[in-house]
Amino acid sequence: MLTVHHLTKSFDHQFLFEDVSFNLNPGEHLGLIGPNGCGKTTLLRILAGKESADMGHVNCDPDLHIGYLPQGFESDPTDTVGEIIGRAVGSADALGEDLVAASAALALRPYDSTLQRNYDSLLCRIRSAETGRSAAILAGLGLDRAALFLPAIHLSGGQKTRLSLALVLLGEPQLLLLDEPTNHLDIAMLEWLEGWLNACPSAALIVSHDRTFLDRTVTRILEMDPQQGSVREYAGNYSAYLEHRQREIDKQWAAFRDQQLRIRRMQQDIARAKAQAAETERKASSIRLGGSEMKIKGFKSYQQGVAKKVAKKAKTREKKLEHYLESDERVEKPRRARHIKIKFGGMAHLGRSVIHLEELSIGYDSAAPLLLGLTVDVHAGQRIALTGPNGSGKTTLLRTIAGQLDPLAGQVCLGVSVRLGYMTQDQSSLNLQQTALETMAYAFPNLTEARNFLARFLFTGDEPLKPNALLSYGQRACLSLAHLVADGCNCLLLDEPVNHLDIPSRMQFEKALSEFEGTVLAAVHDRYFIERFADEVWRVEEKGIRRSLNR
Repeated sequence: MLTVHHLTKSFDHQFLFEDVSFNLNPGEHLGLIGPNGCGKTTLLRILAGKESADMGHVNCDPDLHIGYLPQGFESDPTDTVGEIIGRAVGSADALGEDLVAASAALALRPYDSTLQRNYDSLLCRIRSAETGRSAAILAGLGLDRAALFLPAIHLSGGQKTRLSLALVLLGEPQLLLLDEPTNHLDIAMLEWLEGWLNACPSAALIVSHDRTFLDRTVTRILEMDPQQGSVREYAGNYSAYLEHRQREIDKQWAAFRDQQLRIRRMQQDIARAKAQAAETERKASSIRLGGSEMKIKGFKSYQQGVAKKVAKKAKTREKKLEHYLESDERVEKPRRARHIKIKFGGMAHLGRSVIHLEELSIGYDSAAPLLLGLTVDVHAGQRIALTGPNGSGKTTLLRTIAGQLDPLAGQVCLGVSVRLGYMTQDQSSLNLQQTALETMAYAFPNLTEARNFLARFLFTGDEPLKPNALLSYGQRACLSLAHLVADGCNCLLLDEPVNHLDIPSRMQFEKALSEFEGTVLAAVHDRYFIERFADEVWRVEEKGIRRSLNR
């Protein structure tokens, strides 16, 4: 279906990736993983025809219908959701008229591939409209009739992701190119999308950092290595890849250690041979035996010959070692990838009661509160995952606790020693005109210390000097985390903290939270993250919270 041959792409004379080749077969689902900035989005854009490669080419059927889901969603601010979907789907009557016109044009030019693709697309859209498939997709993604009248500009992050997905899926593509389709989706929507992908006949190449989603949807992993600029293939889902990759790393470390031992032994043999040759030469030069001069010269000559032989042996072994070190047989030391280094410290001690909600009602309209009459306590050291459908009130609850939104009724009481840190979902706390260095300068006595701190979050070289507007979403998330760490917060309110973080950074964040001695309340939909981080889960449902232990 799709064959990629030796693709190479560079920016500013530096390779993003080089000599990338792989195949995608009909109906196959591939996961594309790798750290932020390694070129995953660029590769998808090349496959979608949005960018060109420097070298190499992509082979596919010219009639292949590709559905491409980019990370961001942009639309005319005056459009409603219904208008956007209407243009994508159309009515059966209007599409029927278009089909008649397309059929007439195709009869005049039966070998025109563009006309044929247009005709086939119209047939698919009519079939979707007539069978109710469009309605099923919209309902599955939670875009009901009420949502159709919303201006697209007012949609939440999750709603925008769902609308983007709907527009792609409604086109019935034969190949799906999905760039982080799980961002902002709640757990119910994630499970619906998993089921839809597993049931549909389309092939798919999926960029995702959601490990559970990859486990449930893909059968092969493509790993982009930013250090090599290459792609490696692994059979199976993400968990299978992780096991295989770890075995490779363990095997490489074992081979590298054996090699280092062999090199040390060779170096020791060379050193001993050189020392032996030098000692033999020294003894020959210092001989002062009695007897004839001829005998003495003969013995000296013999000893010097022995010394030369030993020295020659040492030289041969030295050359052998040099050839070995330069050969393909040599095992490279496994490289450790750059990961963010997060360590929370310098926090004030928390009392037992951290947050107390008393008969709390929240929302934007007192006649229609999102959550009603909450009475609940958060204690020191708790790690709580806040889950529930998009729009159910999770972000509103965090904003109310953070003091950014007044309660409709009731109150929020914080412990006297609580120092809140709030990470917003939309990264709105960052000034996009500032640089990362300017953002963090307030917390350090000089810019050198600020740069050293930012380096722990992978801001190196010229990256701390870029305007925040030019940073990737993942880099902005890392900068937001850096802000919390520098502030010495002891109670964290995190709204989708792992959105846009790559898998290695998510793992580092999980590790950091496991070492964090304070309290965490996090709105999160990453099931893999929840399983490892949370000791309690709060699920928002029916304007209340259902609490359960995370075992």
